[in-house]
Amino acid sequence: MSSDFYKISILPFSGIIIKLCRAYTNSQEDFEDYFQEVCLQIWRSRENFKEESEWSTWVYRISLNVCLTLLKKKKNNIQHFVSDSLPSEETEDNYAFSDESLNLLYAAIRKLSEIDRAIIMLYLEEKSYQEIAEIIGTNPNNIGVRVTRIKTRLKKLLDGKIN
Repeated sequence: MSSDFYKISILPFSGIIIKLCRAYTNSQEDFEDYFQEVCLQIWRSRENFKEESEWSTWVYRISLNVCLTLLKKKKNNIQHFVSDSLPSEETEDNYAFSDESLNLLYAAIRKLSEIDRAIIMLYLEEKSYQEIAEIIGTNPNNIGVRVTRIKTRLKKLLDGKIN
């Protein structure tokens, strides 16, 4: 990948790429893998951009699709033992995720469905309902209703300090 392509076509959107990758991962290692894969897929797919939407919308769509694909692959590869979840000290990389309030927010977001995670991350990125609808593939009214429900669910999760 050329550094010019990265500087011009990926770096300006790295904030949302980072946020999406973080919403779908529990460790620094997974986060780095997701981020790298998103950047690689954007670069590989650049020839397919048809300018039917904004470049940013296209980047968000690729980022979301890569995260969902990697999450699905990871779920399919997990072998279930007596305990389905690792203790939090095993899944959190403290130096990478050191802000406790931000950790709580991401923990709550990870409790949402995969699509709701994407919607709330785009909403937090201050995307309009129209833009979110284009990225997700639905209508703006549906996004408005879902954002309201997601906020309510996140508030409950955060008030209960994540269960």
